[in-house]
Amino acid sequence: MSVDPVALTRALVQCPSVTPSEAGALDLIEKLLTPAGFTCQRLPFSQSGTADVDNLFARLGSGHPHLCFAGHTDVVPPGDAGMWTHPPFSGVIADGSMYGRGTVDMKGNIAAFLAAALDFTDEPSRLSQGSISVLITGDEEAVAVNGTVKVLDWMAKNGHTPDHCVVGEPSNPNRIGEAIKIGRRGSLSATMTVTGKQGHAAYPAAADNPLRGVVAIAAALMRLQLDDGTDTFAPSNLEVVAIETGNPAYNVIPQRVVLRLNVRFNDRHTDKSLQALLRVTAAKALGSTTLKLDTSFEGNADAFVTNPNTDAARPLLSAMQAAIGEVTGLTPELSTSGGTSDARFVKDYCPVIEFGLVNRTIHAVDERVPVADLGTLKQVYRGFLDRYFGAQRA
Repeated sequence: MSVDPVALTRALVQCPSVTPSEAGALDLIEKLLTPAGFTCQRLPFSQSGTADVDNLFARLGSGHPHLCFAGHTDVVPPGDAGMWTHPPFSGVIADGSMYGRGTVDMKGNIAAFLAAALDFTDEPSRLSQGSISVLITGDEEAVAVNGTVKVLDWMAKNGHTPDHCVVGEPSNPNRIGEAIKIGRRGSLSATMTVTGKQGHAAYPAAADNPLRGVVAIAAALMRLQLDDGTDTFAPSNLEVVAIETGNPAYNVIPQRVVLRLNVRFNDRHTDKSLQALLRVTAAKALGSTTLKLDTSFEGNADAFVTNPNTDAARPLLSAMQAAIGEVTGLTPELSTSGGTSDARFVKDYCPVIEFGLVNRTIHAVDERVPVADLGTLKQVYRGFLDRYFGAQRA
């Protein structure tokens, strides 16, 4: 079944699926996969305090090896549409590039892997011993509660756990073929609230300024050198991202100040070890003052890596590396850079890698993808499927 990844990307972009809205994107994919023989399951999930999310799981075949392509059709808001050269949900092609929110992150990648999978499975004998599935969620750009994590649980309970997974996140900094992501750093956010006593700025003895404590805490935290990196990961970093008083007046010492920070960390740390370190550092910086400190944490993910030297991961990586080399002539770096992705959930079930488009314009005004890159990415995915399933048969 021949599918043009450019036309499919445009059709997906024209679905304004700002997270967590589906906006017709999953309907479009389901209508494409069903006639090709995929069994499609719509999987809506809910949880108190979060938005309902619609998800799609589709599988062709029932045997092993079972390869899963995973991605998300939800996108971040476009911001001020008037700042865009072309409307953000138009999919306009100009000067060789398609403009639109989600062209790169990550509807173009989804279009490319769907086009490759449909082309590959057009000849039934190619998939005689294995199966291909597609996991598409609608909340990766949000809290990631009712999407991939719950779909994977459903898959495991219903006999659909994959042997390997490719997440179609944009993985390349400048050119397709430069990098395969084999892991991600972890992410931990903290909110530290220091409470003192409000008063007049001219009479500091009658007040207790919480900013003195917050400044001391921020300085101590930013002096921390968490590590020097590893062979696989860059050094961990801690960034203070906000200090909020809610105080517009110059002559008032505030009652309360909130400090917010984020840590991106490698596999020398865990969520729990960092929480302990941050608590101790903040308490020590505050010292024996009368100020009160309250701290809360929100963990996004621990660091993980798919070890390329294991028997479990080797078929996945070698097939992708070979396909990239043939199509692009490049030898991809095995990278762990960037933020978090849904691969952090997949790694608990099977070896996972990420490969996709160039990520330079993601989340930006005028997000866009060179039209030629969509064809190149389809070629890479298509070559990967030949090698992955060919090697398994051999």
